[in-house]
Amino acid sequence: MSIHPTASSVAAATATPPPAPPAPVRRIRQARSTRGLIMTIALLSILDAIAVFALFMLFLQEEWLLVGIVLAVTVLLNVIYLRPGWLPAKYLAPGLVFLAIFQIFVVVYSGYIAFTNYGDGRNGSKDDAIQTIVLTAQERVPDSPTYRLTVLEQFGEYFFLVTDPTGEVLLGSADQPLEPVGDFGTDSTGKADSVPGFTTLTFNDLLGNQRAITDLAVQLSDDPNDGALRTPDGSSAYLYLSSLEYDEATDTFVDRSGTVYRDGGDGAFVNDSGRELTPGWTINVGFDNFITAFTTENIRGPLISVTIWTFAFAILSVVTTFALGLFLAIVFNKPLMRGKKIYRIIMILPYAFPGFLSGLVWLGLLNQDFGYVNQVIFGGASIPWLTDPWLAKFSVLLVNLWLGFPYMFLICTGALQSIPEELTEAATVDGARPWAVFRLIKFPLLLVSVAPLLISSFAFNFNNFNIIYMLTGGGPRDVTAGVDAGATDILITLVYKVAFGEGTGRDYGLASAFAILIFLIVATVSIISFRQTKALEELN
Repeated sequence: MSIHPTASSVAAATATPPPAPPAPVRRIRQARSTRGLIMTIALLSILDAIAVFALFMLFLQEEWLLVGIVLAVTVLLNVIYLRPGWLPAKYLAPGLVFLAIFQIFVVVYSGYIAFTNYGDGRNGSKDDAIQTIVLTAQERVPDSPTYRLTVLEQFGEYFFLVTDPTGEVLLGSADQPLEPVGDFGTDSTGKADSVPGFTTLTFNDLLGNQRAITDLAVQLSDDPNDGALRTPDGSSAYLYLSSLEYDEATDTFVDRSGTVYRDGGDGAFVNDSGRELTPGWTINVGFDNFITAFTTENIRGPLISVTIWTFAFAILSVVTTFALGLFLAIVFNKPLMRGKKIYRIIMILPYAFPGFLSGLVWLGLLNQDFGYVNQVIFGGASIPWLTDPWLAKFSVLLVNLWLGFPYMFLICTGALQSIPEELTEAATVDGARPWAVFRLIKFPLLLVSVAPLLISSFAFNFNNFNIIYMLTGGGPRDVTAGVDAGATDILITLVYKVAFGEGTGRDYGLASAFAILIFLIVATVSIISFRQTKALEELN
């Protein structure tokens, strides 16, 4: 039986193999591969070291979910960059990690905070609150025995090395109650003054850190009712007992007068007359923050007013800056105009200044008493540009117009120059007037390019924190509001004030609820707007 070779097998047998690359080329490729591998291992080593440290800290804090996430991400990154191939994953992994850390995590965590009472006086666990209440209510015991003391330091944390009246040596810190020490050194008087692994503070060290050391309280035992040691001078410590005694069995505090403070269910201990002990602790409150925002009259009213003004500010900012930018772009797009380059440079100067700095400059210019606008332009008039509610709104829009029109001028100039001149010439030949050419030909084609940018500009101005906060601070304030809200506040500045303001306290839970509302509003408006702009694509 004879076997006849096919055409493909004959071609394969007779094909000439590609020539091997020269030796120098092979050495260069091998050197590059080796350098790349060394760099990859070095970077992964740094990443793994950071991950191990993070895992250690999370393990001590018993954050098991975060331990699992950090461990899984670290292992996945090592597999991606040590395994041959997977080239797309090698490029995408860094971006995905940073996206998860700086975007997704922030959104998810804000959503979680919106369903809690996290804020001033309620920013820790219940155990932390109990310990803090006991410590803040402590008073020095009369005729307290003197504990001879040496202050030690380890990894930036201060420790009390105590020699009690019986001669026993104990060591403790703010987070660690006193425990017996087996290995220690003593001075000539028999007082313990050193422990291996710890640094003994000198007299100068005590003076330099006097505030932190005198504020330090070290518990005698795990039971906070046993009291704590404090020191006035760094060499002797005395016993302090709390005027409030905590009963773990009933989960109550009792003061010296017999008043009982119970868990009120809202993250604080409360007595029968409604007096709370501070601090409280963080608990889940469900939709209470959203209910508060929409049902509490002195919050709902300002919230509605701020929301309406936020939409008005964003829409008017986009309309005015676009109108002025488009007008200037048309003017400076004339072929016969001289010095167009110089004029265009002058037009974009406001865009080159940082927004927060421009806000501060205009704050001085619009000052009612000595501002340039009142003193020079209006001949010394006392116009309350920033203190009258309506004038303050006008001032904010005016300053934002000055800051925003250069951007619209640039994008409109580019869009106009991209429109073919043949269309304009053909319409002119057919008898169309300049306004008709602009309205029926140039403007629709212009919107094809700039409509997505107008939507993004709306989203930017919807959250334009800098100009509002730097120019007016959101004021003038509404004194009847239950939150720190003013006539020119937009939602983002209201969120900032509720979260970090000093006048009404810091309520991170309510601020996060407002932030979720902002996200939903901007997302809804953007989705609807982008769907509407699809109609413009037909013009192409």
